[in-house]
Amino acid sequence: MNNYLKAVKENVCSICVDSNDKGICTLNSNESCAVEIYLPQIVELIHKNENEKLSDIQKKLKETICVECETQSESGVCYLREDANCSLDRYFSLIVETINRVDNGLT
Repeated sequence: MNNYLKAVKENVCSICVDSNDKGICTLNSNESCAVEIYLPQIVELIHKNENEKLSDIQKKLKETICVECETQSESGVCYLREDANCSLDRYFSLIVETINRVDNGLT
């Protein structure tokens, strides 16, 4: 899992709007990054659905991982996703690409 985390930090966190110019996360102690919290589940989801379209994988993400997230209400509304402020949602295609690159030994 460390290889995935390292690659995500290099490829995703470095460009995230919640990071500074050095790629260091600026979220405070009251905030959390869904990518880092759910990375093991994200990797597993991507591996289980590697032949699926990205849109189908993202739908499964919302059905399995997003439902566990504290920012999603019981009705399925996520205030972070609604405000385009969920790092997992915003960078999902890059996250998938990064995990695939790690799997293929490209990072």
